[in-house]
Amino acid sequence: MNIRNFKLGDEATQAALFNVAAFALPGFKPATATDVQKRTRALGFDPATRFYAEEGGQVVGYCTLEPAQHRVSVPWCRKGYEAAAGPLFDAVLSSARERGLTKLFAAYRHDWEPVLTFLVKHGFVLTREVVNYWADPVDLPTLVNRSKLPINRLRRTDVPAVAAMGKGLLRVPDEELENYFFANPYFPAEALLVLRSPDETPMAVAIGLESGTYADVRKVDPLAPCFRLGAFGTEGLNTKRVNGLFSFLVAKPENAMTAGLALLSEASQEMTEGTVTALAAQCPSDVPDLTNFYTRHFKEQGRFPVLEKQL
Repeated sequence: MNIRNFKLGDEATQAALFNVAAFALPGFKPATATDVQKRTRALGFDPATRFYAEEGGQVVGYCTLEPAQHRVSVPWCRKGYEAAAGPLFDAVLSSARERGLTKLFAAYRHDWEPVLTFLVKHGFVLTREVVNYWADPVDLPTLVNRSKLPINRLRRTDVPAVAAMGKGLLRVPDEELENYFFANPYFPAEALLVLRSPDETPMAVAIGLESGTYADVRKVDPLAPCFRLGAFGTEGLNTKRVNGLFSFLVAKPENAMTAGLALLSEASQEMTEGTVTALAAQCPSDVPDLTNFYTRHFKEQGRFPVLEKQL
């Protein structure tokens, strides 16, 4: 068996392999060669991050690595060639180590049991679930900033405070956070609101996204392992753009309820003046002060597991 990297023309083969291997799994959505090409023809694509198993000159399986995200896929193999999965995955893990990565993660639907079992057998451990939420704006409590503290736009000088609030959650290094907020091609810096103390110190920060071109949260699959654009903790990941996304961070966990509600009231008022008719949120399960807030003011749609492996 030969393990090689990506070559032009592999897109159709990869899509076909996935469709054959995954079609019986719950919520399966077929892949197309065009779907694969969006990644392989993107600026900065590295052919050495795609691995293909060949048997008798025929591609019988593939596996992928996303080094910048520290994300890995499971191997997808043609029926009868499942033995290729082990060598493929070993090649991916070896490549990750050679690149200096010390940890990888994978995210799939919770009902894809064969996939999750494969990951566990190869040393991956469930570390958290990512919980998806939605809310009807009319169901939110009426609030006119009960705290009476000022809420205004994010300033560049606020970035260090935001980095401190998101310690352990934000995926962007502190030195890249300013660029993420102020030069993001998918949302303007004006989408970020800051709740301030009387001396102007940031107490909490929130984002509210409004775009009629983004998906309606009521029409997306809440079990699919899709990270939502703008949700704190998804920086640098491949994300799905969802209209009405609200997400926030708070400096002191004990202030999460009051600060979150004040920011939610302000952000939802702005978003519903546009195209938003339903609010969306997403939060990892291991941040209890935030998940408690969303559980109280939003409805849970579904969740998906995130598994990690130390290399």
